[in-house]
Amino acid sequence: MRPVYSTQTIDVPAGVNVDVKARNVVVTGPLGTLRRSFKFIAMDIIPLEGGKQIKVDIWFGTREAIASIRTICSHIENMITGVTKGFKYKMRFCYAHFPINVSTSTVDGKEIVEIRNFLGEKQTRRIALLDGVNYVRTADVKDQIEISGIDISKVSLSCAQIQQSTAVKHKDIRKFLDGIYVSQKGHIKEDE
Repeated sequence: MRPVYSTQTIDVPAGVNVDVKARNVVVTGPLGTLRRSFKFIAMDIIPLEGGKQIKVDIWFGTREAIASIRTICSHIENMITGVTKGFKYKMRFCYAHFPINVSTSTVDGKEIVEIRNFLGEKQTRRIALLDGVNYVRTADVKDQIEISGIDISKVSLSCAQIQQSTAVKHKDIRKFLDGIYVSQKGHIKEDE
């Protein structure tokens, strides 16, 4: 038997404005604005108490639809965290012999990460960063880069593309551990 009504609420912190219209959610905060559409699932997204809370409802939902309530709430919470604190991923270079050389260039207004000398190969790997994602070479730590932005999906996808571009092919991956890996996940503005 289907449950008649399932709901969950999200608290909106001060200084953040969440607008909902036809399942299009716009979150505005000190670091910027994020937009996301949740039209792919039949649910109600309603602001409460003058925008201090967001309520997500499903009526007569299947088990899968009810489970997606928490997913939608997590997406909205990540948007709120992004516009208040932002997201910063730190990536480290791992190599046994050939030092990996990473730099950036700008082509047609898009920032491109260029990876050279991976396993001594002559090929240059180029990864275009997504819009709103920033690249910084860490000054005080050797062989480390920082990828940051306010949209967690764009930041993590850019890190994943960098990591997957340095996958070792046709060799024993237990021995050849070279690559660029995410070493730390955090926020641009750390809590005091």
